[in-house]
Amino acid sequence: MTTKRKANSLPARKKPRVLIVTPEITYLPSGMGNMANQMTAKAGGMADVSASLVAELFSLGADVHVALPHYRRMFHVDAARLINEELRIYQSRLTNSRIHLAEDRCFYYRNAVYSNYDEENPRLALALQREVINHIIPTVNPDLIHCNDWMTGLIPAAARRLGIPCLFTIHNIHTHDVHLSRIEDVGIDAAEFWQYLYYKRPPLNYEETRNTNPVDLLTSGTFAAHYINTVSPTFLEELCRGWHDFVPPQLRQELINKRNADCAVGILNAPDASHNPASDTALAQNYDPHTHREGKRANKLAFQKQIGLRLNPDAPLFFWPSRLDPIQKGPQLLTNILYHLTARYAEQNLQIAVVANGTFQRHFRDIVQRHNIADRVAICDFDEDLSRLGMAASDFVLMPSLFEPCGLPQMIGTIYGTLPVVHDTGGLHDTVTHLNANDDTGNGFLFKIYDSSGLEWAISQAMDFFNM
Repeated sequence: MTTKRKANSLPARKKPRVLIVTPEITYLPSGMGNMANQMTAKAGGMADVSASLVAELFSLGADVHVALPHYRRMFHVDAARLINEELRIYQSRLTNSRIHLAEDRCFYYRNAVYSNYDEENPRLALALQREVINHIIPTVNPDLIHCNDWMTGLIPAAARRLGIPCLFTIHNIHTHDVHLSRIEDVGIDAAEFWQYLYYKRPPLNYEETRNTNPVDLLTSGTFAAHYINTVSPTFLEELCRGWHDFVPPQLRQELINKRNADCAVGILNAPDASHNPASDTALAQNYDPHTHREGKRANKLAFQKQIGLRLNPDAPLFFWPSRLDPIQKGPQLLTNILYHLTARYAEQNLQIAVVANGTFQRHFRDIVQRHNIADRVAICDFDEDLSRLGMAASDFVLMPSLFEPCGLPQMIGTIYGTLPVVHDTGGLHDTVTHLNANDDTGNGFLFKIYDSSGLEWAISQAMDFFNM
Protein backbone atom coordinates (compact mmCIF):
# COMPACT_ATOMS: atom_id res chain seq x y z
CA MET A 1 0.00 0.00 0.00
CA THR A 2 1.38 3.43 -0.87
CA THR A 3 0.74 6.87 0.61
CA LYS A 4 1.56 8.69 -2.62
CA ARG A 5 -1.24 10.73 -4.10
CA LYS A 6 -2.26 9.93 -7.65
CA ALA A 7 -3.49 12.62 -10.01
CA ASN A 8 -6.87 10.92 -10.46
CA SER A 9 -7.36 9.83 -6.84
CA LEU A 10 -8.74 13.16 -5.62
CA PRO A 11 -11.87 15.01 -6.72
CA ALA A 12 -11.08 17.87 -9.08
CA ARG A 13 -11.04 21.31 -7.50
CA LYS A 14 -12.19 24.45 -9.22
CA LYS A 15 -9.04 26.18 -7.97
CA PRO A 16 -5.73 24.57 -7.07
CA ARG A 17 -4.95 24.81 -3.37
CA VAL A 18 -1.55 26.37 -2.72
CA LEU A 19 0.34 26.10 0.56
CA ILE A 20 3.10 28.68 1.05
CA VAL A 21 5.62 27.83 3.78
CA THR A 22 7.73 30.72 5.03
CA PRO A 23 9.52 31.51 8.32
CA GLU A 24 8.78 35.24 7.97
CA ILE A 25 6.08 37.51 6.56
CA THR A 26 5.42 41.25 6.77
CA TYR A 27 1.63 41.10 6.73
CA LEU A 28 -1.31 38.94 5.70
CA PRO A 29 -4.55 39.96 3.95
CA SER A 30 -7.30 40.54 6.50
CA GLY A 31 -9.68 38.17 4.73
CA MET A 32 -7.42 35.18 5.35
CA GLY A 33 -8.34 34.89 9.01
CA ASN A 34 -9.37 36.79 12.11
CA MET A 35 -5.79 36.94 13.38
CA ALA A 36 -4.22 38.03 10.08
CA ASN A 37 -3.76 41.66 11.07
CA GLN A 38 -1.61 40.65 14.05
CA MET A 39 0.81 38.43 12.18
CA THR A 40 4.02 40.14 11.19
CA ALA A 41 7.52 38.71 11.61
CA LYS A 42 10.22 40.21 9.45
CA ALA A 43 13.96 39.66 9.16
CA GLY A 44 14.54 40.67 5.55
CA GLY A 45 13.24 40.77 2.01
CA MET A 46 11.72 37.28 2.18
CA ALA A 47 9.05 38.66 4.52
CA ASP A 48 8.11 41.42 2.07
CA VAL A 49 8.06 39.14 -0.96
CA SER A 50 6.08 36.43 0.84
CA ALA A 51 3.50 39.00 1.93
CA SER A 52 3.17 40.44 -1.57
CA LEU A 53 2.82 36.99 -3.15
CA VAL A 54 0.17 35.86 -0.67
CA ALA A 55 -1.75 39.13 -1.00
CA GLU A 56 -1.72 38.99 -4.79
CA LEU A 57 -2.80 35.35 -4.96
CA PHE A 58 -5.53 36.03 -2.42
CA SER A 59 -6.78 39.08 -4.34
CA LEU A 60 -6.95 36.95 -7.50
CA GLY A 61 -9.22 34.51 -5.69
CA ALA A 62 -6.70 31.69 -5.35
CA ASP A 63 -7.19 29.06 -2.66
CA VAL A 64 -3.99 30.10 -0.91
CA HIS A 65 -2.89 28.93 2.53
CA VAL A 66 0.13 30.03 4.58
CA ALA A 67 2.20 28.06 7.09
CA LEU A 68 4.49 29.98 9.43
CA PRO A 69 5.76 29.68 13.00
CA HIS A 70 3.52 30.85 15.83
CA TYR A 71 5.56 33.80 17.08
CA ARG A 72 3.25 34.67 19.95
CA ARG A 73 5.37 37.54 21.28
CA MET A 74 5.92 39.09 17.84
CA PHE A 75 2.20 38.63 17.13
CA HIS A 76 1.48 40.42 20.44
CA VAL A 77 -0.37 37.47 21.91
CA ASP A 78 0.20 36.90 25.64
CA ALA A 79 -1.54 33.55 26.04
CA ALA A 80 -0.47 33.27 29.70
CA ARG A 81 -2.58 36.31 30.60
CA LEU A 82 -5.72 35.11 28.83
CA ILE A 83 -8.48 33.77 31.06
CA ASN A 84 -10.21 30.53 30.04
CA GLU A 85 -12.94 32.14 27.95
CA GLU A 86 -10.48 34.49 26.22
CA LEU A 87 -8.18 31.57 25.46
CA ARG A 88 -11.03 29.58 23.88
CA ILE A 89 -11.99 32.59 21.73
CA TYR A 90 -8.37 33.09 20.71
CA GLN A 91 -7.95 29.43 19.74
CA SER A 92 -11.22 29.42 17.82
CA ARG A 93 -10.01 32.33 15.74
CA LEU A 94 -7.13 30.17 14.56
CA THR A 95 -9.45 27.48 13.21
CA ASN A 96 -11.21 27.59 9.85
CA SER A 97 -8.48 29.90 8.65
CA ARG A 98 -6.12 29.91 5.71
CA ILE A 99 -3.31 30.66 8.17
CA HIS A 100 -1.67 27.61 9.72
CA LEU A 101 0.67 28.22 12.66
CA ALA A 102 3.46 25.82 13.54
CA GLU A 103 3.16 25.34 17.29
CA ASP A 104 6.30 24.94 19.36
CA ARG A 105 7.50 26.64 22.50
CA CYS A 106 10.75 27.61 20.75
CA PHE A 107 8.72 30.15 18.70
CA TYR A 108 6.46 31.57 21.39
CA TYR A 109 8.79 33.95 23.21
CA ARG A 110 11.08 35.09 20.41
CA ASN A 111 11.77 38.74 19.59
CA ALA A 112 13.31 37.98 16.19
CA VAL A 113 12.84 35.43 13.42
CA TYR A 114 16.43 34.17 13.50
CA SER A 115 18.89 33.74 16.33
CA ASN A 116 22.37 35.22 16.70
CA TYR A 117 23.40 31.79 17.97
CA ASP A 118 24.04 29.77 14.85
CA GLU A 119 23.15 26.42 16.39
CA GLU A 120 19.68 27.60 17.42
CA ASN A 121 18.51 28.31 13.86
CA PRO A 122 18.47 24.63 12.76
CA ARG A 123 16.37 23.84 15.85
CA LEU A 124 13.85 26.49 14.81
CA ALA A 125 13.84 25.23 11.22
CA LEU A 126 13.29 21.62 12.26
CA ALA A 127 10.41 22.58 14.55
CA LEU A 128 8.71 24.47 11.71
CA GLN A 129 9.17 21.61 9.27
CA ARG A 130 7.98 18.99 11.77
CA GLU A 131 4.68 20.80 12.17
CA VAL A 132 4.28 21.40 8.44
CA ILE A 133 5.04 17.78 7.49
CA ASN A 134 3.14 16.08 10.32
CA HIS A 135 0.11 18.34 10.73
CA ILE A 136 -0.28 21.22 8.28
CA ILE A 137 0.14 19.36 4.98
CA PRO A 138 -2.39 16.63 5.99
CA THR A 139 -4.81 19.35 7.15
CA VAL A 140 -4.54 21.56 4.07
CA ASN A 141 -4.16 18.75 1.52
CA PRO A 142 -2.54 21.13 -1.00
CA ASP A 143 -2.19 20.69 -4.74
CA LEU A 144 1.06 22.70 -4.70
CA ILE A 145 3.56 23.61 -1.98
CA HIS A 146 5.82 26.65 -2.18
CA CYS A 147 8.89 26.55 0.10
CA ASN A 148 11.44 29.24 0.85
CA ASP A 149 15.18 28.78 1.56
CA TRP A 150 17.04 26.28 3.73
CA MET A 151 14.62 26.58 6.67
CA THR A 152 12.10 24.60 4.58
CA GLY A 153 14.61 22.33 2.83
CA LEU A 154 13.14 19.01 4.05
CA ILE A 155 9.60 19.74 2.87
CA PRO A 156 10.21 19.24 -0.89
CA ALA A 157 11.43 15.69 -0.16
CA ALA A 158 8.36 14.97 1.97
CA ALA A 159 6.16 16.48 -0.76
CA ARG A 160 7.80 14.32 -3.44
CA ARG A 161 7.10 11.22 -1.31
CA LEU A 162 3.43 12.29 -1.21
CA GLY A 163 3.30 13.11 -4.91
CA ILE A 164 2.63 16.83 -4.31
CA PRO A 165 4.40 19.22 -6.72
CA CYS A 166 6.73 21.60 -4.90
CA LEU A 167 8.30 24.93 -5.87
CA PHE A 168 11.46 25.85 -3.94
CA THR A 169 12.55 29.49 -3.96
CA ILE A 170 16.19 30.37 -3.21
CA HIS A 171 16.40 33.83 -1.69
CA ASN A 172 19.99 33.59 -0.49
CA ILE A 173 22.90 31.17 -0.23
CA HIS A 174 22.79 30.06 3.39
CA THR A 175 22.40 26.50 4.58
CA HIS A 176 22.84 24.16 7.54
CA ASP A 177 23.77 20.50 7.81
CA VAL A 178 21.88 18.10 10.08
CA HIS A 179 21.98 14.34 10.52
CA LEU A 180 18.98 12.12 9.93
CA SER A 181 19.14 11.09 13.57
CA ARG A 182 18.60 14.69 14.70
CA ILE A 183 15.78 15.17 12.19
CA GLU A 184 14.03 12.10 13.53
CA ASP A 185 14.67 13.01 17.17
CA VAL A 186 12.53 16.14 16.76
CA GLY A 187 9.62 14.04 15.45
CA ILE A 188 10.05 13.94 11.67
CA ASP A 189 9.93 10.45 10.19
CA ALA A 190 12.69 11.06 7.64
CA ALA A 191 12.97 7.33 6.92
CA GLU A 192 9.94 7.77 4.65
CA PHE A 193 11.69 10.22 2.33
CA TRP A 194 15.40 9.98 3.17
CA GLN A 195 16.31 8.94 -0.38
CA TYR A 196 15.06 12.30 -1.72
CA LEU A 197 17.47 14.28 0.47
CA TYR A 198 20.97 15.46 -0.45
CA TYR A 199 23.91 14.32 1.67
CA LYS A 200 27.52 15.37 2.04
CA ARG A 201 28.55 12.16 0.30
CA PRO A 202 26.61 9.49 -1.61
CA PRO A 203 24.70 7.38 0.95
CA LEU A 204 25.27 3.62 1.06
CA ASN A 205 22.04 2.82 2.90
CA TYR A 206 19.76 4.31 5.50
CA GLU A 207 21.42 2.74 8.55
CA GLU A 208 24.93 3.79 7.47
CA THR A 209 23.75 7.30 6.64
CA ARG A 210 21.62 8.07 9.69
CA ASN A 211 24.37 9.15 12.09
CA THR A 212 27.41 9.76 9.88
CA ASN A 213 26.33 11.52 6.69
CA PRO A 214 24.85 15.04 7.18
CA VAL A 215 21.91 16.34 5.15
CA ASP A 216 22.52 19.67 3.36
CA LEU A 217 19.19 21.49 3.80
CA LEU A 218 19.44 24.06 1.00
CA THR A 219 20.76 21.57 -1.53
CA SER A 220 18.10 19.05 -0.41
CA GLY A 221 15.37 21.56 -1.18
CA THR A 222 16.89 22.21 -4.59
CA PHE A 223 17.40 18.51 -5.29
CA ALA A 224 13.93 17.30 -4.23
CA ALA A 225 11.73 20.14 -5.50
CA HIS A 226 9.93 19.68 -8.77
CA TYR A 227 10.82 23.25 -9.78
CA ILE A 228 13.10 25.90 -8.32
CA ASN A 229 13.54 29.60 -8.82
CA THR A 230 16.02 32.23 -7.76
CA VAL A 231 14.84 35.78 -7.19
CA SER A 232 16.52 37.24 -10.27
CA PRO A 233 17.62 35.82 -13.65
CA THR A 234 21.22 37.05 -13.41
CA PHE A 235 21.75 35.53 -9.96
CA LEU A 236 20.76 32.11 -11.33
CA GLU A 237 23.30 32.53 -14.14
CA GLU A 238 26.01 33.61 -11.69
CA LEU A 239 25.36 30.56 -9.51
CA CYS A 240 25.44 28.14 -12.43
CA ARG A 241 28.57 29.68 -13.92
CA GLY A 242 30.49 29.58 -10.64
CA TRP A 243 31.01 33.32 -10.30
CA HIS A 244 30.81 33.22 -6.50
CA ASP A 245 33.35 31.10 -4.63
CA PHE A 246 31.13 30.89 -1.53
CA VAL A 247 28.56 28.74 -3.37
CA PRO A 248 29.04 25.05 -2.47
CA PRO A 249 29.85 22.93 -5.54
CA GLN A 250 27.03 20.49 -4.80
CA LEU A 251 24.46 23.28 -4.82
CA ARG A 252 25.84 24.67 -8.06
CA GLN A 253 25.62 21.24 -9.69
CA GLU A 254 22.03 20.71 -8.60
CA LEU A 255 21.09 24.16 -9.92
CA ILE A 256 22.73 23.28 -13.23
CA ASN A 257 20.83 19.99 -13.31
CA LYS A 258 17.54 21.73 -12.67
CA ARG A 259 18.23 24.39 -15.30
CA ASN A 260 19.23 21.77 -17.88
CA ALA A 261 15.95 19.98 -17.18
CA ASP A 262 14.02 23.24 -17.71
CA CYS A 263 13.04 23.16 -14.03
CA ALA A 264 14.79 26.35 -12.92
CA VAL A 265 14.19 30.00 -13.65
CA GLY A 266 15.07 33.40 -12.24
CA ILE A 267 12.04 35.54 -11.35
CA LEU A 268 12.58 39.08 -10.13
CA ASN A 269 11.08 40.03 -6.82
CA ALA A 270 9.00 43.19 -6.80
CA PRO A 271 8.30 45.85 -4.16
CA ASP A 272 5.03 45.70 -2.27
CA ALA A 273 2.29 48.00 -3.54
CA SER A 274 2.44 49.96 -0.27
CA HIS A 275 5.66 51.55 -1.51
CA ASN A 276 3.99 54.50 -3.18
CA PRO A 277 5.03 58.11 -2.37
CA ALA A 278 1.54 59.33 -3.26
CA SER A 279 -0.03 57.35 -0.40
CA ASP A 280 2.77 56.23 1.96
CA THR A 281 1.68 57.28 5.46
CA ALA A 282 5.28 57.35 6.75
CA LEU A 283 6.10 60.41 4.64
CA ALA A 284 6.00 64.01 5.88
CA GLN A 285 4.44 65.02 2.57
CA ASN A 286 3.07 62.77 -0.16
CA TYR A 287 3.95 63.42 -3.77
CA ASP A 288 3.53 62.08 -7.28
CA PRO A 289 5.46 62.55 -10.55
CA HIS A 290 4.01 66.04 -10.94
CA THR A 291 4.81 67.21 -7.40
CA HIS A 292 7.95 65.22 -6.67
CA ARG A 293 10.34 68.18 -6.47
CA GLU A 294 8.42 69.96 -3.72
CA GLY A 295 7.53 66.68 -2.02
CA LYS A 296 11.09 65.38 -1.84
CA ARG A 297 12.36 68.71 -0.49
CA ALA A 298 9.76 68.68 2.28
CA ASN A 299 10.60 65.07 3.18
CA LYS A 300 14.34 65.83 3.13
CA LEU A 301 13.92 68.61 5.68
CA ALA A 302 11.75 66.39 7.88
CA PHE A 303 14.23 63.51 7.65
CA GLN A 304 17.25 65.74 8.32
CA LYS A 305 15.57 67.18 11.40
CA GLN A 306 14.58 63.77 12.73
CA ILE A 307 18.06 62.20 12.46
CA GLY A 308 20.17 65.27 13.25
CA LEU A 309 21.61 66.19 9.87
CA ARG A 310 22.21 69.81 8.89
CA LEU A 311 18.96 71.26 7.55
CA ASN A 312 19.45 71.94 3.86
CA PRO A 313 16.92 70.83 1.21
CA ASP A 314 19.55 71.39 -1.51
CA ALA A 315 22.18 69.08 0.02
CA PRO A 316 22.83 65.87 -1.96
CA LEU A 317 21.67 63.05 0.32
CA PHE A 318 22.82 59.42 -0.05
CA PHE A 319 20.80 56.77 1.79
CA TRP A 320 21.94 53.33 3.03
CA PRO A 321 18.87 51.09 3.57
CA SER A 322 20.37 47.56 3.81
CA ARG A 323 21.62 45.64 6.84
CA LEU A 324 25.29 46.35 7.62
CA ASP A 325 26.61 42.95 6.57
CA PRO A 326 30.26 43.13 5.41
CA ILE A 327 30.08 39.68 3.80
CA GLN A 328 27.32 40.59 1.34
CA LYS A 329 26.27 44.24 1.50
CA GLY A 330 29.69 45.95 1.38
CA PRO A 331 29.52 48.59 4.16
CA GLN A 332 33.33 48.47 4.39
CA LEU A 333 33.50 49.96 0.88
CA LEU A 334 31.72 53.02 2.21
CA THR A 335 33.58 53.34 5.52
CA ASN A 336 36.89 53.25 3.64
CA ILE A 337 35.97 56.45 1.79
CA LEU A 338 33.44 58.00 4.16
CA TYR A 339 35.51 60.90 5.46
CA HIS A 340 37.11 61.47 2.06
CA LEU A 341 33.66 61.85 0.48
CA THR A 342 32.49 64.38 3.05
CA ALA A 343 35.71 66.36 2.57
CA ARG A 344 35.64 66.16 -1.24
CA TYR A 345 32.08 67.45 -1.43
CA ALA A 346 32.15 69.67 1.66
CA GLU A 347 31.15 72.79 -0.23
CA GLN A 348 28.02 71.05 -1.46
CA ASN A 349 27.27 69.67 2.01
CA LEU A 350 27.07 66.05 0.84
CA GLN A 351 25.19 64.01 3.43
CA ILE A 352 24.95 60.27 4.13
CA ALA A 353 22.21 58.59 6.17
CA VAL A 354 22.43 54.99 7.34
CA VAL A 355 19.20 53.44 8.65
CA ALA A 356 20.29 49.86 9.22
CA ASN A 357 21.33 47.39 11.90
CA GLY A 358 24.49 45.32 12.15
CA THR A 359 27.75 45.13 14.04
CA PHE A 360 29.37 47.33 11.40
CA GLN A 361 27.45 50.27 12.85
CA ARG A 362 30.29 50.92 15.28
CA HIS A 363 32.77 51.53 12.44
CA PHE A 364 30.52 54.24 11.03
CA ARG A 365 30.03 55.77 14.46
CA ASP A 366 33.78 55.76 15.18
CA ILE A 367 34.49 57.64 11.95
CA VAL A 368 31.72 60.16 12.57
CA GLN A 369 32.94 60.81 16.12
CA ARG A 370 36.63 61.01 15.18
CA HIS A 371 36.05 63.57 12.43
CA ASN A 372 33.16 65.41 14.09
CA ILE A 373 30.83 65.03 11.08
CA ALA A 374 27.60 64.08 12.88
CA ASP A 375 25.74 66.84 11.05
CA ARG A 376 26.81 65.33 7.72
CA VAL A 377 26.61 61.58 8.44
CA ALA A 378 23.81 60.03 10.51
CA ILE A 379 23.76 56.41 11.75
CA CYS A 380 20.37 55.09 12.96
CA ASP A 381 18.92 51.74 13.94
CA PHE A 382 16.48 50.31 11.43
CA ASP A 383 12.91 51.50 11.69
CA GLU A 384 10.39 50.84 8.92
CA ASP A 385 8.78 54.28 8.94
CA LEU A 386 12.12 56.07 9.21
CA SER A 387 13.46 54.00 6.33
CA ARG A 388 10.49 54.93 4.15
CA LEU A 389 10.91 58.60 5.01
CA GLY A 390 14.61 58.34 4.23
CA MET A 391 13.90 56.81 0.84
CA ALA A 392 11.54 59.67 -0.01
CA ALA A 393 13.95 62.29 1.33
CA SER A 394 17.13 61.10 -0.39
CA ASP A 395 18.55 61.74 -3.83
CA PHE A 396 20.48 58.46 -4.08
CA VAL A 397 20.29 54.99 -2.50
CA LEU A 398 23.52 53.02 -1.93
CA MET A 399 23.74 49.26 -2.58
CA PRO A 400 27.39 48.25 -3.16
CA SER A 401 26.68 44.53 -2.59
CA LEU A 402 29.30 41.92 -3.40
CA PHE A 403 26.42 39.70 -4.49
CA GLU A 404 22.69 40.36 -4.54
CA PRO A 405 20.14 37.64 -5.26
CA CYS A 406 17.61 40.35 -6.08
CA GLY A 407 17.46 43.38 -3.82
CA LEU A 408 14.39 45.53 -3.29
CA PRO A 409 15.73 48.97 -2.18
CA GLN A 410 17.08 49.78 -5.65
CA MET A 411 13.59 49.22 -7.09
CA ILE A 412 11.84 51.03 -4.26
CA GLY A 413 14.24 53.93 -4.75
CA THR A 414 13.22 54.51 -8.34
CA ILE A 415 9.55 54.55 -7.27
CA TYR A 416 10.36 57.35 -4.81
CA GLY A 417 12.54 59.26 -7.28
CA THR A 418 15.76 58.17 -5.55
CA LEU A 419 18.43 56.92 -7.95
CA PRO A 420 20.35 53.74 -7.04
CA VAL A 421 24.15 53.57 -6.84
CA VAL A 422 24.97 49.86 -7.06
CA HIS A 423 27.55 47.18 -7.80
CA ASP A 424 26.80 45.49 -11.12
CA THR A 425 25.75 42.05 -9.87
CA GLY A 426 22.73 39.73 -9.57
CA GLY A 427 19.37 41.43 -9.30
CA LEU A 428 21.05 44.84 -9.30
CA HIS A 429 22.25 44.11 -12.84
CA ASP A 430 18.70 43.15 -13.84
CA THR A 431 17.05 46.29 -12.48
CA VAL A 432 19.56 49.15 -12.84
CA THR A 433 21.04 50.53 -16.06
CA HIS A 434 23.70 53.22 -16.04
CA LEU A 435 22.26 56.67 -16.46
CA ASN A 436 23.20 58.74 -19.49
CA ALA A 437 21.55 62.16 -19.32
CA ASN A 438 22.58 63.04 -22.86
CA ASP A 439 20.72 60.05 -24.29
CA ASP A 440 17.94 60.20 -21.68
CA THR A 441 18.57 56.55 -20.76
CA GLY A 442 19.22 54.65 -17.54
CA ASN A 443 17.93 54.80 -14.00
CA GLY A 444 21.01 54.72 -11.77
CA PHE A 445 24.77 54.31 -11.51
CA LEU A 446 26.66 51.02 -11.64
CA PHE A 447 30.28 50.12 -10.90
CA LYS A 448 31.81 46.83 -12.04
CA ILE A 449 34.99 46.53 -9.94
CA TYR A 450 34.09 45.61 -6.37
CA ASP A 451 36.23 47.92 -4.25
CA SER A 452 36.02 51.32 -2.61
CA SER A 453 37.42 53.05 -5.69
CA GLY A 454 34.63 51.56 -7.77
CA LEU A 455 32.01 52.81 -5.33
CA GLU A 456 33.61 56.27 -5.21
CA TRP A 457 33.58 56.43 -9.02
CA ALA A 458 29.87 55.63 -9.08
CA ILE A 459 29.17 58.25 -6.40
CA SER A 460 31.13 60.80 -8.43
CA GLN A 461 28.97 59.93 -11.45
CA ALA A 462 25.88 60.49 -9.30
CA MET A 463 27.24 63.84 -8.11
CA ASP A 464 28.00 64.91 -11.68
CA PHE A 465 24.37 64.23 -12.52
CA PHE A 466 23.18 66.02 -9.38
CA ASN A 467 25.18 69.13 -10.40
CA MET A 468 23.86 69.29 -13.96
